[in-house]
Amino acid sequence: MKSEIEKVLTMVQEGKIDTEKGSELIQVLKEKEQSTSVRPLSYTTHKPSSYIDKTLKIRVVSAESDNVNVNLPIKLVKVVLAAGHSIASKIPQSEQYVKDINIDLILEAIENELDGQIVDVKSANGDTVSIVIE
Repeated sequence: MKSEIEKVLTMVQEGKIDTEKGSELIQVLKEKEQSTSVRPLSYTTHKPSSYIDKTLKIRVVSAESDNVNVNLPIKLVKVVLAAGHSIASKIPQSEQYVKDINIDLILEAIENELDGQIVDVKSANGDTVSIVIE
């Protein structure tokens, strides 16, 4: 990588590219080296390449040990929200539960890349509900 950076610096000195473009190229080279460098397994982390690769995580911990863990890819959430709401609103038994849900608002939050903790509820009897996008 050192020789590649030297080539970029030479191009800047010779006036073939401006300093801004040279800086961008060096940054790309550094990012490339970081992504291809070998790290011990314990330090390896998977970072989503984009928001759509993130996961909606729902955690319910009950005082009676009835725990629920659900992980849903944002891609799936986005597709299923609109279709599921449309279907549920046409079924008389479920219509009453979904009629007040603003799906457009939820989809807009996804489009605006809402991230982090969305819901954090702790009840008096020790139950907790946590919804996070990460």
